[in-house]
Amino acid sequence: MSFYSCAHSLPSCKIFFSHDPIKIIQAKGQYMYDETGQRYLDCINNVAHVGHCHPDVVKAGAQQMEQLNTNTRFLHDNLVLYAQKLQATLPDKLSVCYFVNSGSEANDLALRLARQYSGHKDIITLENAYHGHISSLIDISPYKFHQLSDAELNPFVHVAPSPDVYRGKYRADHFDPATAYADEVKDIIEKVHKKGGKIAAFIAESLQSCGGQVIPPAGYFQHVAEHVHKAGGLFIADEVQVGFGRVGTNFWAFQLQGEDFVPDIVTMGKPIGNGHPMSCVVTTKEVAEAFMSSGMEYFNTFGGNPVSCAIGLAVLDVIVKEDLQGNALRVGQHLTDLLEKQKEKHPLIGDIRGCGLFVGVELVRDRLTLTPATAEAQEVIYKLKEQHILLSADGPHRNVLKFKPPLCFTTEDAELVVEKIDLILTGILKYASVFLARAPSKTGVSSMWPAGQNRPTRGSSCSSCFVKR
Repeated sequence: MSFYSCAHSLPSCKIFFSHDPIKIIQAKGQYMYDETGQRYLDCINNVAHVGHCHPDVVKAGAQQMEQLNTNTRFLHDNLVLYAQKLQATLPDKLSVCYFVNSGSEANDLALRLARQYSGHKDIITLENAYHGHISSLIDISPYKFHQLSDAELNPFVHVAPSPDVYRGKYRADHFDPATAYADEVKDIIEKVHKKGGKIAAFIAESLQSCGGQVIPPAGYFQHVAEHVHKAGGLFIADEVQVGFGRVGTNFWAFQLQGEDFVPDIVTMGKPIGNGHPMSCVVTTKEVAEAFMSSGMEYFNTFGGNPVSCAIGLAVLDVIVKEDLQGNALRVGQHLTDLLEKQKEKHPLIGDIRGCGLFVGVELVRDRLTLTPATAEAQEVIYKLKEQHILLSADGPHRNVLKFKPPLCFTTEDAELVVEKIDLILTGILKYASVFLARAPSKTGVSSMWPAGQNRPTRGSSCSSCFVKR
């Protein structure tokens, strides 16, 4: 095995499986290969949306690169063709595209658009949200800034409760969680106004990913948009992680809320180019005209270049040609059904939630108190890695197993992963039984572990949705 060191690059980057990292040198479809030729099933990469190194995408990029790659100060058909094809997947109201290079750049531009249109500064974000790594987005990403003990909240940023009906403030047994969570946003707006501020935008991932695969209750976005629009602000839907057919029933995750909901701005990234650095902001003519009226030119050297647009077109074509949205629905349903059977068997599984091939499995030590099973989640992902399956754990407690594989994931892949998870959880249960026999828990038989005990681990530190509990 060759020597590999990060000594001269990315010193702040925590790599996957830091205890025993993998050097990946090749990938195809839903599989990745290390330098020894060992194959791994990839359940992590929502970037390789239509499959790693898809031949149609590779060919489109290579052919265009042989002909021309330049910036958008020159006319080129690819830009227009791609914008038209992308817009056709969206509601008519969303008709103007700005092409950029990453999800972070897209969300930063979305904030600029909203502030220019509204003339306001204040932004409302959600607990545990992640919108990007640049300064303006760290400010609106509690997932990041809450990790810093000395972090100070930007005075123009306000954090609303995550609409999590499993462990959030208003849960599934609440008579109307959508309205209750939306009223929290309304309260923030009223407090901002009392202090002399004004709301520019509310921004949310259509489905929270880093926040723990959270599925907002139906109607939540509609109620929030009503409050935000009344305050003169805009609604920004971040589709960087969940767009392009991943949810199965719809092409865009915000559409899960219903046909009567249309955001003012949609941001895209990751899957848009199947790994190629490409992203986009789509908005209305009114917002675009307000941005243009500022008098400041907006230009992006690489955004919308001919190669990127050729690749983007190929990705859209593959999604349709291979029915990957339909595959996401079918395989996602099968995966969720299999996981539901495991929930009946394993007390560690507290909740299973998801849409299409965006599925979360929340592990808890007690289904009543919802004590997060963080160490156990790390044990699962490391044990899976030993079985050559790559999965990650996230959420504020790092206890949610995240499924967001390439959309070419199959029913056989789902069955394999769930079979291995079953074996691993069975082993953890046996380990816990030994502890319980030696030191019975004072918290009751529902607790998986005695009070104060941590499982040793090598890890470190709606009809259209399958929300089953």
